[in-house]
Amino acid sequence: MVEPYYDKDGITIHCGDNCDVLGTFPRDCVDLVVTSPPYDDLRTYGGHEWDFYGVAWQLKRVLKPGGVIVWVVNDQTKNGSETGSSMMQAMHFQAVGLNLHDTMIYKKSAVGACGSNDAYWQEWEYVFVLSLGRPNAVNRIADRKNSTAGTKRTFNKKCDQVGTRQNRETVVSETGVRGNVWEYHTGMFNGGDKTNHPAMFPEKLARDHITSWSNEGDTILDPFNGSGTTTKMARKLGRKGIGIEINEEYCEIAVKRLEQRLLNFQEGA
Repeated sequence: MVEPYYDKDGITIHCGDNCDVLGTFPRDCVDLVVTSPPYDDLRTYGGHEWDFYGVAWQLKRVLKPGGVIVWVVNDQTKNGSETGSSMMQAMHFQAVGLNLHDTMIYKKSAVGACGSNDAYWQEWEYVFVLSLGRPNAVNRIADRKNSTAGTKRTFNKKCDQVGTRQNRETVVSETGVRGNVWEYHTGMFNGGDKTNHPAMFPEKLARDHITSWSNEGDTILDPFNGSGTTTKMARKLGRKGIGIEINEEYCEIAVKRLEQRLLNFQEGA
């Protein structure tokens, strides 16, 4: 691998082109990818360009069998039409051999004034959960409040004896598994660090996906690491983290966020 920009306590950050850096990685070395690539031409991110097809091929190469990619993305509106590039990207991942395990929605707490003035304001983004075969880790979060909690339900269960069934009674729990539309506070209200990065996604979004699709000790990758939300949450959740970012200013922000967390931890110990 190339010499890292930062390497401490299981977290590594590389400053460089993601395809070039990924090309130095061995096959089958990553358990989970959590990332949000630049959307069409909505933001310049310092004027850097990126190669979707190259990134997709490299991610498939470094992903372990049973590994997962969480791809947060959206479309630009050009000449009165949404580009549809988000869905085309998901279909390309399928074409190279990944399963479209789940199409989720990241709903923002504040309506964004983006898209077309002739359409409704956009308030959500795609989250494509892609897997190389059946996911190795599935830890579904069960924090949805059940409106019928505490009530009893009867269901008909098949018994060991062939051809027989028996009525069973169960009590509805306080919470159940979430649906696949997740809402988070965004911008200055997202509860995370304040940085100069133009498009940080919420720390809780990264946290919840890392929790859902990996286990402690797994290796988490963000090939568009930006201000380092994924690597920060990977460390917090006891995972190894790898971030790749071409913009050195953003790499420095990511390092400061990691070091600040270590400082806070040491001061509170």
